[in-house]
Amino acid sequence: MLIHPDKFREECAVFGIYGHREAANLTYLGLYALQHRGQEGAGIVSSDGERIHQQKGMGLVADIFSRKVLKGLPGSKAIGHNRYSTAGDSDLKNVQPLTVNFAFGNLALAHNGNLINASVLRSELEAYGAIFQSDSDSEVIVHLVAHSKGDTLLSRVIDALNLVRGAFSVLVLTDKQLIAARDPYGLRPLCLGRLKGSWVVASETCAFDLIGAEFVREVAPGEMVVVDDTGVQSYFPFFERNPAQCIFEYVYFSRPDSKIFGGNSVYPIRKALGRHLAKECPADADLVIPVPDSGVPAALGYAEGMGIPYEMGLTRNHYVGRTFIEPQQAIRHFGVKLKLNTVPEILEGKRVVVVDDSLVRGTTSRKIVKMIRQAGAKKIHMRISSPPVIAPCFYGIDTPTQKELIGFKQSIEEIRKYVTADSLAYLSLKGMLEMAPGQADHYCNACFTEQYPISFTKAEQLQLGLFEPLQLPRK
Repeated sequence: MLIHPDKFREECAVFGIYGHREAANLTYLGLYALQHRGQEGAGIVSSDGERIHQQKGMGLVADIFSRKVLKGLPGSKAIGHNRYSTAGDSDLKNVQPLTVNFAFGNLALAHNGNLINASVLRSELEAYGAIFQSDSDSEVIVHLVAHSKGDTLLSRVIDALNLVRGAFSVLVLTDKQLIAARDPYGLRPLCLGRLKGSWVVASETCAFDLIGAEFVREVAPGEMVVVDDTGVQSYFPFFERNPAQCIFEYVYFSRPDSKIFGGNSVYPIRKALGRHLAKECPADADLVIPVPDSGVPAALGYAEGMGIPYEMGLTRNHYVGRTFIEPQQAIRHFGVKLKLNTVPEILEGKRVVVVDDSLVRGTTSRKIVKMIRQAGAKKIHMRISSPPVIAPCFYGIDTPTQKELIGFKQSIEEIRKYVTADSLAYLSLKGMLEMAPGQADHYCNACFTEQYPISFTKAEQLQLGLFEPLQLPRK
């Protein structure tokens, strides 16, 4: 079995560097820092200016790239990708970067996001003779580049990205350039950095910290950055849209030590969500504990807001991956116990507030509450530092179907009874948006509201399995 938390699953990560003699080694380190965004597979493509070299594998970055493997990736420029499949099967053929050689030379592409019109475009391309090698929606971009009538490779990339709809933070590596582009809504993060004489691009700034690079700025929504031997050029080749940056990056996805969406640090925002949660949803309790690790900053903020002690009543095993042995009824809550365990000395006889960042299906939360009660807690108050999740994401996050989301199916009181907590409360949408930097209407909050920033055509609804209207009545 594969142990997954009761969370939205991460999307993907991209990393690129131009102009460094250890490009592949630094890309490896960048992907290592971004491992939280995808653990299914990883790949690195390097270029020596004449040829591209690639290495890919299934699993974690450290397991794929040995010193020997990295020596097979020469060149002063490289891009890398960590994959968590949101479109396409779990298979090596879908691991990125994708590579091709065509009339304009070598091209490699790494994509974080999801294209809502990928199937429609794929059908059209196949009708014109395109032969796809993978199930990934990202390969559509490669074929669109090849089919473009543009007279330069850059113009072809622009043509291709103007035809896709959805979320994309894309890196394109050619023999002479590194191209970084972000969709006009800015749904997924993308950052630009500097390492001495080299330029670096990554999904999050935590990748810069590991290699000693300086964060320069984010790649703006709708911007295309081109790096070559002459330096950096910036273009805005897409129709301007109202930004719709994913609010869940602040709630859960990004590493707390990263800076995203204009250089805003994630950790203090998560802590502020917890403080505001304490203001909106206080609890009569003796101590606050987080669901580690993602619930830690919000729990610290909640404890500060309530003025009660913070404790680590749950400990996490960080080395859980895949297990093929599951005892039949021998160990209660086996899957959760592999990842989390209680500290009874902290919990026994106490009224406990359990803080988590989100609640998706509710199955893991139910097991956690029962474990804490079994450890001797007198009262268990569950607090969630985001609103109820009522809708799936179609922009690059692997989410359950709407019918599987407990926040869509059930009222808060029904959810409380299901998870067996003595009380349950969520941060309000208004409170969450107040804690996020900048303008509230510059964030995508569709998973909480069903208000999607990019509308769906009938063909796209069919592709995404939306046979019912998105705006369904809730109980």
